[in-house]
Amino acid sequence: MRLILLGAPGAGKGTQAEYLSKRFSIPHISTGDILRENVKNETELGKKAKEYMDKGLLVPDEIVIEIVKDRISKEDCKNGFLLDGFPRTIAQAEALDKVLQELGQKIDKVLDIEVPDEKILERMSGRRICKNCGASFHVIYRPPQKEGVCDVCGGELYQREDDKEETVKKRLEVYHAQTQPLIDYYKAKGLLVVVYGQEEIADTTKEVLKALGIQ
Repeated sequence: MRLILLGAPGAGKGTQAEYLSKRFSIPHISTGDILRENVKNETELGKKAKEYMDKGLLVPDEIVIEIVKDRISKEDCKNGFLLDGFPRTIAQAEALDKVLQELGQKIDKVLDIEVPDEKILERMSGRRICKNCGASFHVIYRPPQKEGVCDVCGGELYQREDDKEETVKKRLEVYHAQTQPLIDYYKAKGLLVVVYGQEEIADTTKEVLKALGIQ
């Protein structure tokens, strides 16, 4: 099974992707994770990407396409994969079609997880991450026992640059402007299925499975 997950930043794509990856034993490919790893390791690619990510802008196509092509060519993707955070634009979708054609593969379904912007803003701007162990908290939904201190290791909690309210608003604007045409692109190909994100993660998972024809 080869799937694409669409949805604005903070719509819960990553959580659903992890579940589907385990359920179907296919790799979950998150361009965001790969880029953040490169940023953390200060690779050339990471340095280039960081300039864009810190401003809430999308990383240029040529960088992202190079990463994705390399990843889906690997052995563990032969029986399928799940793309999360890619493609984001028509140009990327067309580049992906070309890459898959070369590999003799095609996308089976595109899931679009929809969540209202105001809900996403609340989710993301309230997120806090531990500098030491990477544990994730939320000022409303999962507050730490002591403000600013990680429950897991006692490390300092901080707000990621791309979780700051102004940056989130900018990311949502960019997402809607650039990704709406993608939704139309996959709809025209008969691959798109819309899933409405629920309050509870398990309820969204049920909707996802229903969209894939699995009860």
